[in-house]
Amino acid sequence: MRRLPPLGALRAFEAAARLGSFARAAAELGVTPTAVSHQIRGLEAQCGRALFARRPLALTPPGEVLFPAVRDGLDRFAAVFAALRAGPGDIRVTTTNALAARCLVPLLDGFRAAHPAIGIEVIGTDAVLALGSEADVALRYARTVKGGVELARDRFYVMASPALLAAQGRVAWRRLPRIGYHWLATDVLAPDWPRWEAVAGETGMATAAMRFREELHAIEAVVAAQGIGILSDLLVRRELASGALVCLSPVSLEGYGVWLVAPEMCGPEVRAFSAWIRSVL
Repeated sequence: MRRLPPLGALRAFEAAARLGSFARAAAELGVTPTAVSHQIRGLEAQCGRALFARRPLALTPPGEVLFPAVRDGLDRFAAVFAALRAGPGDIRVTTTNALAARCLVPLLDGFRAAHPAIGIEVIGTDAVLALGSEADVALRYARTVKGGVELARDRFYVMASPALLAAQGRVAWRRLPRIGYHWLATDVLAPDWPRWEAVAGETGMATAAMRFREELHAIEAVVAAQGIGILSDLLVRRELASGALVCLSPVSLEGYGVWLVAPEMCGPEVRAFSAWIRSVL
């Protein structure tokens, strides 16, 4: 027979360890900090070890051993419970707004044809949602993802609409209006205009005509012949195939991977989606 501590004590311990604060753990759990402290003291009494050092709050060595086991166990419990609550045939897929619009949504008719009984909700967000509680399966866009399966990897090229090139006549493309968009300041390898110029050894190009916070908006501006942009060959693969966009230089920049991330314990719907997306992306 299993000898397990109370679930409430484990939840209080996991929240305090993850958030680094009894007060923040209490706010998340909807109880008082005193209740969190009481639960954790009871847990410490049961295992005969101090799990936290106080002032400042930090995990002790025994606490560091216990924390990943409790965290992973609660994550698995949440994933299974969310799947049961959602009911059979429903999955929630989280991915970035750009991947959702440019890669996933155009392919979904194929998924629906292959699995008509599975309902699907696409959550487009640049935030990383927790699997189990907030989504069932994820397509992450990053250089590396721990525990993920890489499905594709893109590269970034300078691109333009043939309509823009035709309208400008003999004007060298390097003098055409440039379109840029936001990258995280911490990404030192971001595929932006300064990095492309450094790699290509280019100087004296036209200044940026427009900048966007969203990559999707920059893509639409380039497709609409409003300027030239550095775009992902994966996100605009339909336009490249149809000739709606063309590459202007062989110089390219390293992009990111598209990673499939799913819980180890998942239902048949997630497994079906995972197998399908691996076959088409």
